[in-house]
Amino acid sequence: MIDFNPILNDIEPSQEEVEKVRGLADKLINIINKNANKLNIKAETVLLGSVAKNTWLSNGKSQEGKGLDIDIFIKFPLTTSLDDLKRYGLELAHKCVEEVDGTYEERYASHPYLTGFIEGYEVDLVPCYDITDSSELKSAVDRTLLHTRFVVDNLESKQARDVRLLKRFMKMVGTYGSEFKVGGFSGYLCELLVIHYGSFLKVLKGAVEDWKPGYKIDLMNYGTAGQFKDPLIVVDPTDQNRNVSAALTLQKMAEFRVAAGNFLKNPKKSYFYPKTIDYNRETLRKEFQERKTHSVLLTFPIPNISADALHPQIQKTEKSLVKILENNEFKVLGSDSWSDEDSTGVILLEMNTWKLTPFRKYAGPLVWDDENTQRFLEKHPLSWVEGERWFTLARRDYQEAESLIKETLTPQGIRNLRVGKHLKKKLLENYDLVDVPDLLIREDINEDVLKFLYTYLHKNELLTRD
Repeated sequence: MIDFNPILNDIEPSQEEVEKVRGLADKLINIINKNANKLNIKAETVLLGSVAKNTWLSNGKSQEGKGLDIDIFIKFPLTTSLDDLKRYGLELAHKCVEEVDGTYEERYASHPYLTGFIEGYEVDLVPCYDITDSSELKSAVDRTLLHTRFVVDNLESKQARDVRLLKRFMKMVGTYGSEFKVGGFSGYLCELLVIHYGSFLKVLKGAVEDWKPGYKIDLMNYGTAGQFKDPLIVVDPTDQNRNVSAALTLQKMAEFRVAAGNFLKNPKKSYFYPKTIDYNRETLRKEFQERKTHSVLLTFPIPNISADALHPQIQKTEKSLVKILENNEFKVLGSDSWSDEDSTGVILLEMNTWKLTPFRKYAGPLVWDDENTQRFLEKHPLSWVEGERWFTLARRDYQEAESLIKETLTPQGIRNLRVGKHLKKKLLENYDLVDVPDLLIREDINEDVLKFLYTYLHKNELLTRD
């Protein structure tokens, strides 16, 4: 097995970074508590999340993606009304960010909170209720208190390194992140897996040797795992009626198992670092053409909604569009969707069938059914008998998939499409449907779209290292 120490040196925060992050958190907590006392607001501020649990990854140059989130929660007594919690919580958060000359965005989970951008870090300032167990739960964000306490009490200090290895491994193979866009493993789930199995390697071995859809982990032996029907079931040790892995898709569970097996067979340090992906427009164009399918990209402007609301709408639209095509006998080899979460969304459709003949064979009633036979023959006089059933030729409504897609995206046709109301408006306003090979000739094609197309063609790219 490989030596993990050099990897840990890259992904563990240095002492200097720890002091900087902890110092910033302490400063913000003190500011909020000071202002709460000054305004006579009954609230207490605490540090939660991966920083409090000591399982966070370094914010250094070896990381990929957005940097560290510092989670600071403003706890209110259970007797506080929800309106007061929102009002006073946001007031304290605003004052804090302004006092340190930061900037912020107001976001929404189960209720509004603030994300401050302070000294190079994202700091979530979240109002919550001061609960001690799940029976007191008033909003989903309150759970963070219980989760942090459980991990702090049950994760051995040396196991923090295993959590970091697991998070990093998952990030690099594309299975980390419980947001809808990814459908992967949350940080809390990683921590519970290490607590359950004991180490990073044992988590990988457990996934390879034991996991199948419906696999159950019940750390506290609550006996409630049977009430869940998800791909992986990890009963929340702080709430027996919650599955921590509810957001994990079967796809990401399977991908992690494959990557874990690949690593155990041939362990390499490269699994913990971004994989260099070499692609260009010409190579991608050739690959699509060699598949002998007809691939099109539907691009459209996106509504101004949160990423967690946007991606479900795009994916629902993608699946519905595929179903409409299949119901009209246009065979879809594959599909995918993506968005930059700023201005553009795309849906890729790879068609096995792009054009159809004008007529299809249509089955009628049995010849013994005289009443329905008479009606059928009046409507279809050129019908014939095969075996014991009447058949005829029916003219297709659509002979080309393109015309069906475009008709579906009209005010009349979009009624048949399962699409969120925000996205529906944007699709009706403007969209572009272009053949992928033609798109790949354009010089102005977005680099992220190129990467999306490459990932579609090379779905296992991140799961192994040569």
